Amino acid sequence: MSVRILALVGSLRSGSHNRQLAEAAGKLAPEGVEVDVYEGLGEVPFYNEDIDVEGSVPAAAAQLRDHAGRADALLLFSPEYNGTIPAVLKNAIDWLSRPYGAGAIAGKPVAVIGTAAGQYGGVWAQDDTRKAAGIAGGKVIEDVKLAIPGSVTRFAETHPADDAEVAAQLTEVVACLQGYAIGAAAA
Repeated sequence: MSVRILALVGSLRSGSHNRQLAEAAGKLAPEGVEVDVYEGLGEVPFYNEDIDVEGSVPAAAAQLRDHAGRADALLLFSPEYNGTIPAVLKNAIDWLSRPYGAGAIAGKPVAVIGTAAGQYGGVWAQDDTRKAAGIAGGKVIEDVKLAIPGSVTRFAETHPADDAEVAAQLTEVVACLQGYAIGAAAA
């Protein structure tokens, strides 16, 4: 079975290490797995129930929901902003959670990983992201974790795909998410 994983990156910065991590996940994905790094989270308006009306949902939000709806699983990459989840990633989760109980994230396997400048690699933000994704209806995979500390120095001159330790860990994360996606499809 071919597995499509939608990667959402919680940083909009062009040189984002989390974006590089997402790109590396795509490069390192095993055969039969496609990791689609989503473009356009910055274009999605802040969630507002007044504009989430059938037939007039903003195009950027509808596109996000469509991509998530076609994915078998989601892989969320979260840096840590002020000790918690970045607004752009939380906003994406909010849009994917609706309509309540039937959102595009509902029932899909979700893993949360990332890198941050601090010594813990963004674990607080990743924990908050797992919580939000679970409440939104995703099947959060609690045993798939990867928090890479010291991103500013670790990836200053090395792309995550070229870091042997990170590459091995990313490969394991994607393979594990693939297994959960196949298991969810068989259920």
